[in-house]
Amino acid sequence: MWNLLRGIYRMFRVEPISRFWRNRNRIVEGRSLLTPWYEFENARILRKFNAEIPCTGKINPFVTPHGLSGIFISNGAVVGRDCTIFHQVTIGSNTLPDSRGQGAPVIGDNVYIGVGAKIIGGITVGNNVRIGANCVVTFDVPDNATVVAAAPKVIPHDTPRDNTFLHWPAYAKRMAQAQAEPQTGSAAPR
Repeated sequence: MWNLLRGIYRMFRVEPISRFWRNRNRIVEGRSLLTPWYEFENARILRKFNAEIPCTGKINPFVTPHGLSGIFISNGAVVGRDCTIFHQVTIGSNTLPDSRGQGAPVIGDNVYIGVGAKIIGGITVGNNVRIGANCVVTFDVPDNATVVAAAPKVIPHDTPRDNTFLHWPAYAKRMAQAQAEPQTGSAAPR
């Protein structure tokens, strides 16, 4: 009897990942009175899988072969169509004031991102790109390329670095203010 009930339950149960994408599409459309419920359910699913994926129209649904486990995507990031993202991947923004590559990544269409890859900063990853496992990508990648891990190198600096962390809304506000100010010949204040 119990096996029959379990079988019936499995027939009608919707997997959490499918529920997440269905709810996300409903949230992005935003025309339902149940939108707060969908947001609550998605927050619960993401917490269960220790993931952070914002529900914005800039992130297209992607394939997750091993589930949503540990996937982090920044609020400012853009993810193209038909991407495959494995677990423990970070697509994060760089908001450090004095670093190169500030901003959030733009991922092209049909990109394969291996386990544990880190894509950080205001970079563009082209279409049909493969990023290997545990790669740290902080530079633009052209279309139809493959990125594999290389040995890290240490870069010494003469001056101390400003490592102040800014949440994405504060960073976006700072960038909007910097663009609104008239450009003068003096250096930008920190």
